[in-house]
Amino acid sequence: MDSPFQASAPARVGGSTVTFEPGARTAWHTHPLGHTLIVTAGVGLAQQQDEPVQHIRPGDVVSAPPGIKHWHGATTSMTHIAIAEALDGKAVEWMEKVSDSQYSQRH
Repeated sequence: MDSPFQASAPARVGGSTVTFEPGARTAWHTHPLGHTLIVTAGVGLAQQQDEPVQHIRPGDVVSAPPGIKHWHGATTSMTHIAIAEALDGKAVEWMEKVSDSQYSQRH
């Protein structure tokens, strides 16, 4: 993970370039003000709670609304740019890990 831009207060936006190895994924998490992913390389997956898994590829833009539990990861090596705003200094709330069985139900 590389975080090339993090705004200073009073601005709230920050961003990272994240590269996943095949099979790697985030834990379930939420963002208080939502987030946007821009896939730049490889193939991956994204899922919002109680929704089907979404296959993502270069050029895809994936948004998660504020407070919605979700995860994202890679099927091949995958890179995305992640953009999120912080609320009261916090941009993400990490939760439980995505299990192997949850990850394998991606079809």
